[in-house]
Amino acid sequence: MAARLLPVLLAVLLAGLAVLAGAGSAGAHAALTGSDPQQDSVVEQAPKEVSLTFSEQIAVDEDAIRVLDPAGNRVDTEETPRSLGSGGAQYAVKLRAGLPDGTFTVAYQVVSADSHPVAGAFTFSIGAPSETSAAVPDQPSGGGAVGALYGIARYLSYAGFTLLVGGAAFVLACWPRGAGVRPMQRLVAFSWVGLTAATLAMLLLRGPYAGSGKLGDVFDLEVLGGVLETKTGAALVSRLLLLAAAALFVAVLFGAYARREDPKERRDLTFGLAIGGTVVAAGLAATWAMSEHASTGLQAGIAMPVDVLHLLAVAAWLGGLTALLVALYRGPAVERAAVRRFSRVAFGSVVVLALTGLYQSWRQVGSWSALTGTSYGQLLLVKIGLVALLVAVAGLSRRWTGRLGEAPGDTGALGAEGEGASAPNSTEAATDSAPDSGDGERAEVVVATAEASERAEAGRLAAGQGAEAEAGAPGAESAATARVPVQADPAREAQLRRQREAASAATRKKRRDGDPERSGLRRSVLLEAGIAVVVLAVTTVLTTTEPGRTEEEAAAGTSASAAQQQGPVSLTVPFDTGGKDGKGTVLLDVDPGRSGDNALHVYVQDPGKEPLDVPEVKVALTLKAQELGPLAAPLERISEGHWSATGVQIPLAGSWTVAVTVRTSDIDQVTVSKNARIG
Repeated sequence: MAARLLPVLLAVLLAGLAVLAGAGSAGAHAALTGSDPQQDSVVEQAPKEVSLTFSEQIAVDEDAIRVLDPAGNRVDTEETPRSLGSGGAQYAVKLRAGLPDGTFTVAYQVVSADSHPVAGAFTFSIGAPSETSAAVPDQPSGGGAVGALYGIARYLSYAGFTLLVGGAAFVLACWPRGAGVRPMQRLVAFSWVGLTAATLAMLLLRGPYAGSGKLGDVFDLEVLGGVLETKTGAALVSRLLLLAAAALFVAVLFGAYARREDPKERRDLTFGLAIGGTVVAAGLAATWAMSEHASTGLQAGIAMPVDVLHLLAVAAWLGGLTALLVALYRGPAVERAAVRRFSRVAFGSVVVLALTGLYQSWRQVGSWSALTGTSYGQLLLVKIGLVALLVAVAGLSRRWTGRLGEAPGDTGALGAEGEGASAPNSTEAATDSAPDSGDGERAEVVVATAEASERAEAGRLAAGQGAEAEAGAPGAESAATARVPVQADPAREAQLRRQREAASAATRKKRRDGDPERSGLRRSVLLEAGIAVVVLAVTTVLTTTEPGRTEEEAAAGTSASAAQQQGPVSLTVPFDTGGKDGKGTVLLDVDPGRSGDNALHVYVQDPGKEPLDVPEVKVALTLKAQELGPLAAPLERISEGHWSATGVQIPLAGSWTVAVTVRTSDIDQVTVSKNARIG
């Protein structure tokens, strides 16, 4: 069964890698939400600077924002962009004086706070639009061969962490005897090697991945030096240092711990390894939390420790599941108690995953529309479905485990061949890891035939010796000479030993195939591992996909910007004064929504969208970038819930803060505000 199902697991793994490769450049997490001048706008005079606003904090270098004239020449001062505040989400570059009329191109390439590169371009015109020959890179940021390699390294790093932590935890907490089993040692050691290699690859690829996109820059020391100064570079270096500590842990686990015989010494060493291993595992998980989704956005101080717990739970469940699979198919006898202990660990991990995953989903999505209408939300639904399927299969595995535990009078171990073993050093256990042979009966016939042949040859030799003795053969020397041919033949003994082992393995395989509980557990665990591979691939793609909450905010900002360019500005601002009938919504219209003379209309509605008559409403406008305002609008009551003002002068175009003060009683009042692009 293993020979037939393991290729299926490999195919699923390759499919997961294919999904990952296809998603190479999916992740622009910091979206451009505004600019001054606006995209496709026409301004009468050349601006002194160009500013960009993003949905989250970004990192920039001296070439992060470039402004090109119609001929493709840079017209910015080529200095590092200047932060305008807003939590590091708004930057500006100064322009040279004396710019001609025509269409200018603004190209940007920055790195979002969760480590993903973001690139794009837009145009604006001075005086009137014109033709432009400015060229911007066609390849999206984070794409191409570098992006594909970086994505594969990211996937392998997640897989390596899961198998390293989960495999070591399985040995330490569930199956201590596995510390001396070669397949388990290889699983954990190769996982450490894979995680270390993937981390080094990500460190070298990080520079071109977030910058030039050229594979030749991988070994550029100047580029690497710039990476080391970033948050992502610091996280990768920290991961390498923690992997050095993990190597010491693995050496002790499969060295001194595996050889320890004294129960007290083994117990003390188990406690020390558990504490040290937990600290190292949590530190490794924190290197992802501090550099990706959890480190930015809402409640980052809570999200990072929650992300660490989530990653540890994933490793304990899926990594331990893989270790159990290796033990069942490649290792010696596995005690049923070890399988039951892992079943309890897996159940606890699933509970932690459900709680932490629910919080992370709310944080990254935030609304039903984002869950169903964005790429991140749809991928999240796929992951939820796969995890639900995985839990269902895990429940089936628990049922098989329970049946094994209920076997009356059966206290043996579940081995690679599914047969009970009385002790790890017994002859039966010593041959448990032998590969499956063909039919058991055929092998037994071969062994019986060989043994019969050996007995016949020994009989013939003995008969010859007796005849010589009766014929008066010489004394002791002749007798000794006669006994030489019956001395043991090492090659023959080795051949017979191999045949006996093959026959024993085939017999155990035959009995195993006739045990539905054991074969059922193996099949269900293998199916769990296959689904887990796909879950890991989808999770990796999610880390490179713009969160649904951010995507919706960016779309809303783009829509608002387009609406502002086409005509009047409309705002919807909810309020709550805290008193009786203190909740409602303010609808505010600025017409025509450009610099100069404007008319202002304010509508106040209750939660049922009916006009709400309140004692007082005030509106003030502030342009923080130019330190203008607040400019009060002289509102007059027109009808129930409707106020207006005419001749409202807006001197400059820009991102204005509109503050609305609503008073619903003598003591209940609140001021709410919203930003709007006017002009």
